[in-house]
Amino acid sequence: MRILAVLAALSALAAPATTWYITVAGLGGDPLFDQRFNALAQEMDKLVRTTPDAKVTTLTGPASLKVRIRESLADAAKNGKPEDTLVVTFIGHGNFDGQDYKFNIPGADITAAELAEWMDRVPAQKQAVINTTSCSGASIDMLRRDNRVIISATKSATERLATQFARFWVEAMRNPEADTDKNEVVSVLEAFRFADKKTVGFYETQKRLATEHAMLEDTGKGSGVRAPGPDNGHGLLAGQTPLVRFGSLQQAAKSPEKQALLKKREEVEAKIEKLKYEKAAISVEDYRKQLGSLLLELAKVQEEIDR
Repeated sequence: MRILAVLAALSALAAPATTWYITVAGLGGDPLFDQRFNALAQEMDKLVRTTPDAKVTTLTGPASLKVRIRESLADAAKNGKPEDTLVVTFIGHGNFDGQDYKFNIPGADITAAELAEWMDRVPAQKQAVINTTSCSGASIDMLRRDNRVIISATKSATERLATQFARFWVEAMRNPEADTDKNEVVSVLEAFRFADKKTVGFYETQKRLATEHAMLEDTGKGSGVRAPGPDNGHGLLAGQTPLVRFGSLQQAAKSPEKQALLKKREEVEAKIEKLKYEKAAISVEDYRKQLGSLLLELAKVQEEIDR
């Protein structure tokens, strides 16, 4: 009996982290927008289901009710763990009433204040809100919190027209070109940069005035930036938050034996990114020494993963 208890305890300690994906397609207002929003949500659903140990909830059409969104987050709050990751994505239209952002869904709309309250109850220490709607920039101030990345398709409430950002965000999740560091993981930061570049290119190609400017906030303090990086302190958490995995790494993540190695690799990569953000505060010699040591450690871990 004692042996069984020890084995059960070890099994619980070894339980893999879960990625909770909650994707909601809101009201389109006309059949064309309804079809577009639902199609993007369904494509995301297929992409994220390839993630090992994923808990996926995709709400579209009549199912995208406030009560269903609340129930999905309540499930993550009840059954989630601190080591988990939570990714909430809104696709559709939003508006701002002068006090709070609202995401347009069947029945009563959901406000940024309500979403923040429900997400605050989820123990996952890595959280991301991907708000691809019009007026989404108005949701940042209410949603920001430590250990949470917020992506908005617009910089403010004044950008009210339908956005293009959502389709390029989904493209980032299936296009290996978004994986700029070629580690077979598309982080939230990489997806943001890819989708933003594509969105900017769309308006330039169409010779149209840009009516959306995507923002990223992951410090828990600001209102978001257009170009996250060491200079402004944004992007560190987003770069450490995996969105989807590709290729051989996706297969390796299915192996219980290699999950610990993958976690170790993510930890080393996080240390490397943190070091880059601290580069200006340390000597060149110290930076190179620390970077060399971390790169060597990363290479050794990767070698074990590839075996």
